[in-house]
Amino acid sequence: MKVTLNRINDKYLFEAKGTSGVPVFIDNKTDEASKGASPMELLLMGVGGCSAIDVILILQKQRQEITSYKMEVEGARKEVRDAKPFETIHVTLYLEGKIDEAKAIRAAALSFEKYCSVSITLEASVKITYSVILNGKEL
Repeated sequence: MKVTLNRINDKYLFEAKGTSGVPVFIDNKTDEASKGASPMELLLMGVGGCSAIDVILILQKQRQEITSYKMEVEGARKEVRDAKPFETIHVTLYLEGKIDEAKAIRAAALSFEKYCSVSITLEASVKITYSVILNGKEL
């Protein structure tokens, strides 16, 4: 796997592309008019996106009807020398549709514990937790 970054302006704005060729803009959030996501936001998006794909794939294979899927991914940071890495990440999955509760919980567990490469990459240094809310009810 390989990505490229090209600087767009004379500050911190970059256009990143992977093998798909789809551009993602990365910028420094401390700048006044940011035009892209920060690297740390992208990390949270990676955790969410990876898990979302897993959960949807698992539930579709089980013939569950998903009418809406939303996630919130929150990271708490700590100071380590001059950096501020994530210490914890919590993901809240909001599912709606004709979905069996046990299957929703199992799909989330399989994603975070077995399939999501992003979460598994981070698990040695970041505590990742999750919760599932199905049709407005926390499971």
